[in-house]
Parts: sequence; structure tokens; C-alpha cells
Amino acid sequence: MFMLGNTKMGSASSFSKFCLTLLLLVDVLGSTNAQLSTNFYSKSCPNLLSTVKSTVTSAINKEARMGASLLRLFFHDCFVNGCDGSVLLDDTSSFTGEKNANPNRNSARGFDVVDNIKSAVENVCPGVVSCADILAIAARDSVEILGGPKWAVKLGRRDARSASQSAANNGIPPPTSNLNRLTSRFNALGLSTRDLVALSGAHTIGQARCTSFRARIYNESNIDASFAQTRQRNCPRTTGSGDNNLAPLDIQTPTSFDNNYFQNLISQRGLLHSDQQLFNGGSTDSIVRGYGNSPSSFNSDFVSAMIKMGDISPLTGSRGEIRKNCRRVN
Repeated sequence: MFMLGNTKMGSASSFSKFCLTLLLLVDVLGSTNAQLSTNFYSKSCPNLLSTVKSTVTSAINKEARMGASLLRLFFHDCFVNGCDGSVLLDDTSSFTGEKNANPNRNSARGFDVVDNIKSAVENVCPGVVSCADILAIAARDSVEILGGPKWAVKLGRRDARSASQSAANNGIPPPTSNLNRLTSRFNALGLSTRDLVALSGAHTIGQARCTSFRARIYNESNIDASFAQTRQRNCPRTTGSGDNNLAPLDIQTPTSFDNNYFQNLISQRGLLHSDQQLFNGGSTDSIVRGYGNSPSSFNSDFVSAMIKMGDISPLTGSRGEIRKNCRRVN
């Protein structure tokens, strides 16, 4: 009786162990499947990186600002429901996309370049590479081409089948943000305060519209007077007048990826309110000083932060799709 009972218990125990092992195996396979990797396309699209880079290089040679525009598209993609290519989708009858959300309307650009990259990639390996991954690679290439650091991009993201204008309006911090708002938004996405400062250093390239910095150059006191006067020449005080006039985010080297952005902040020449918030007597002042003194420190932290940002909520495995056209779902 006792032995029979013990055998049954042994069988049950073995079966439980088998089930547990199976569950663990499924879990491991599932998590492996969900992880991005730098060699994701090494067999399925071996010429991917060179194909993307040649198209990005050509676009930047035509217009240096395009590097900043492509980098910004990646930020704006990742900050809205993760790095899923949703920022690229045009509006449809079933959803209003992100292109006309407040942070993107009249300012997000580079969509034609992404189309060109996608066409070039489709020519060498059709139906394989996602638009989300193309954005990640193009952002890295833009930084490198303009003199910044290079890093291995993790790949394997798939494309969203929808987009959300409201999520874009709520998810991307506006240029009027104070330090607390910036910190809390970045923290909510798993990005540290140091990541916030490093990623803000992307404003070493690119331009902003008068409507984004008008209040700062006319109303704020923590701004270098001569810098404010320079910017006022091309940005009238009256709303509706010259709203789309552009100014470089980095007054020193607007088309070179370097650490001058941080030196500008230290001398109160940050163009956006949200820029100068990083050096305004608060908790991030010491990080800004560190990056202002050490280009290598900024570069290494920027790379780490870009990789972390690229890990935000990707669609992997069987979720999402590989879009044929980045502007619309299949």
C-alpha cells in the first residue's frame, strides 16, 4: 500500500518536473524570441547596413539638417508606444496617426528619405526588414556621418499596425517642459536622468522653429542677452509672424555632432526652454558640466542611452508585421 502510494507520488512528481521544465523552456525560447540582437539580419539581409548607410549619406550630402531630422524621427517613434515605426504611418479611416500630432505637425520630416531607404532595402531583400529597424539604423548612421560616435544597432523590431495621435500628444515632452516633467517622462520609459541629459545632446544638430523658442528669447531671464538678440532678428515677437523661421539648436556647430550643445547651456545659450532647464541650478547641472568638459564621456553615455531607448517596447516574434510601405499597413 505504502509502496504503491509512493510510486504514484513519484510519478506525479516526475510529471510536475517535466511540465515545469517544459514551461521554463517555452519561457526561455519566448524571451529569446523577444530580444533584439545586433546580428538579427546577418543571414536574411546581409547587405542591409551598407544599403541604409549609402541612402542616408546621400540624403545628408544634399541637406545636412536631414541627419537631425532622421534622428528625431527615431526619438518620436520610440517615445510613443515604443519603437514600432508608428510615427511613419499616414492617417487612415480607422485611425488618426502621429504625423499631425502637436510635436510632429509642420516639424517632423525625413519621411521621403525613409521611403527611399525602404525602397533600396526592399530591392536587396524584399519583405524582410521592418520600418522600425530602418529608423533605428538611419538614426545611428546620421549621428556617425555628422561626426558623432558609432555603435552596433540592436535589430529585430516589427512594425505596428496602428498609430495614435493622442499618444503622441501626451508622450513626447514639448519644448516648454520643465526639468521635473522631462525627468518623469524619461523615467516612465525606463530612461534615467543621465539618459535624459545625454539624449538631449542630440540637439547639437538640427534646427527649431520660431514658434518653439519665441517665449524663451523674449520672456526668460536665464538667457545670454546677445544670444537672445541674435535669435530675435529672425523670430518676431508676434505670434503668427515668422512662426516657421528656423534657428540652429547649437549656435556653434549646427551640423556637427559634438559636445558644444552642453557648452552652450553653461553659457545660457540653450535655444529651447527645455534645453536650458538642464542647466538652471538643478540636479542635472553637474551632468551638463561633465559633458561640456568631456566629449568622450558624452559620446559613450549617448550611445548607451540610444541603445536603451531603442529597447522601449519593441514588437517582436509574431507581433506586428513587416510593412511593405512604411506609410501604411499591409
